[in-house]
Amino acid sequence: MTLIWPLAALTAAALQTARNAMQSGLTAQIGTIGATQVRFLYGLPFALAFLALATALTGQDIPLPSARVLGFAALGGVAQIAATALMLFVMKTNGFAISTAWLKGEPVIVALIGWAVLGDPLTLPMLAAIAVAVAGVLILSLKPGTGARLAELRPAALGLLAGGLFGLSAIGFRGGIVALDQGDFLIRALTVLVLSLAIQCLLLMGWMLVFDRRALTGSLRVWRPSLAAGFFGAAASAGWFIAFSLASAAHVRTLALTEVIFALLVARFHFGQRVTGRQMLGIAVLMAGVVALLWAG
Repeated sequence: MTLIWPLAALTAAALQTARNAMQSGLTAQIGTIGATQVRFLYGLPFALAFLALATALTGQDIPLPSARVLGFAALGGVAQIAATALMLFVMKTNGFAISTAWLKGEPVIVALIGWAVLGDPLTLPMLAAIAVAVAGVLILSLKPGTGARLAELRPAALGLLAGGLFGLSAIGFRGGIVALDQGDFLIRALTVLVLSLAIQCLLLMGWMLVFDRRALTGSLRVWRPSLAAGFFGAAASAGWFIAFSLASAAHVRTLALTEVIFALLVARFHFGQRVTGRQMLGIAVLMAGVVALLWAG
């Protein structure tokens, strides 16, 4: 079990990078809300298939969720939608680099919330390792000459709020998995994944039916390219949820920072962008923090 959650989280980070690349092309076609809905609408059928396959292979029944499980799943789903919307707003109004820097404080927030709400272990060596990993992401995200903007209160507050909401979503998902009292880690993780995606689909589709029907019809019109994004999104989410079932949310979300390395590799080998010395330093610091966390935990 010790090696399963890091492998699941690293696989999820790689799959999420692929999904983001696919989803970025859809944003230009159907808008931000429509492209966001694709993640949930086309991911739900694959999540159901993953759960059905897991029950067939293990011979276990799908556990019946309690009100507590549903509450945690709803918390995670709503917080993730709100965090995504706020993140897009922050990036649109304040720039990508500064916004990303503030958002990547998420693991620290997750560690504190997880300790307070779920009783996840939290030690000084763990906090130090998380801080080192976040520092590595800051080195990757911030270019020289942008430091002065960090003094602006508005992007800092909004970015930290978005990071807090992402952290709250991680706590909700892990809380739902822990609250299930039936099934092994795989069945519990996939059950909560299906519940969360179903809640998110209903909420977003309801919102679009009332406020943005054009985005809804657009997301249905581009079903062919959306299927691939949905599959990779569901597979990435399955990896995150499996990791949540075996490790604290702080551990998982810190390891999730390695997604920036995968994104950097895509930029280098797919788009031909050069990797700078500053970025290499950031990667080294990030990996040192991740290794320290795995050692401390």
